[in-house]
Amino acid sequence: MADILPEREALRRAVELLRAGAAIAIPTETVYGLAADATNGEAVARIYETKGRPQFNPLIAHVADREMAERIAVFNLLARRLADAFWPGPLTLVLPHRAGSGVHPLVTAGLDTIALRCPKGFGARVIEALGRPVAAPSANSSGRISGTTAEAVEADLGSRIPLIVDGGPTPVGLESTIVKVGEDSITLLRPGGVAADEIERVTGMSLMRGAKGVQAPGMLASHYAPSAHMRLGVAEVKPGDALLAFGPQRAAGAERAVALRNLSESGDLREAAANLFSHLLALDRSGAATIAVEPVPLEGLGEAINDRLARAAAPRDH
Repeated sequence: MADILPEREALRRAVELLRAGAAIAIPTETVYGLAADATNGEAVARIYETKGRPQFNPLIAHVADREMAERIAVFNLLARRLADAFWPGPLTLVLPHRAGSGVHPLVTAGLDTIALRCPKGFGARVIEALGRPVAAPSANSSGRISGTTAEAVEADLGSRIPLIVDGGPTPVGLESTIVKVGEDSITLLRPGGVAADEIERVTGMSLMRGAKGVQAPGMLASHYAPSAHMRLGVAEVKPGDALLAFGPQRAAGAERAVALRNLSESGDLREAAANLFSHLLALDRSGAATIAVEPVPLEGLGEAINDRLARAAAPRDH
């Protein structure tokens, strides 16, 4: 089983394990990440093995600062503007991969681009101490609900990894927004912790949408899936449903729900984003065969929340 250490005691042990090629769970401001040295092919393979992740799904390389990032990818003026505005923070930039960066090809899954993010807090400290970028997808079994607490990570991956660094509940609670940056265009590949309108306001540009294929992490159709089936945008709760609620007004028949969690009783989308995965996990553990989900508005962070819900509800083989 994994050792669980609080952030303030974990830095030296975390760096030792990363240097030894281990995959460990670390807190970031978005969700907990399953981290390994991005320059070590065996370590990166351990991420895929631990998660059971398809190898065509690329990973995000996390960096300590923009100086490290520019040794790995080619930044244009637009990419620098985005990094200056949103780093450190929950924005991932997909950029041309610089030859000789040292990042292992497993991280990019054969693409000529690389996804880069500069995290806050412990993530940044451990990368700086390691001196190398860290690949760190969400710390959960592939396709399952992302962990936003050390306890959730332990329940899922505790038997497969040596260390979980406990930083408490993650403040954003939703993975990073991913954008692909061109010379004069920005394409939204995955909505997340930075709302699209914030990016448009900073750049003065409209985001393009509708990217095809797997160009970045989190683009598989079925993802973040609980064991229970899901019904989205419900107006009525059926007997035996668990209910994922939003806002002050309940769907008809809410009293029938075998379990209920409200993303935000006040209708606050940032609070809803932070609660999304932990509430889904709690409802999935209720034993209900179906999780009914009340409508969540599409504006702001609601776009990312609805994206995750749609992926969680997508048809799947398991």
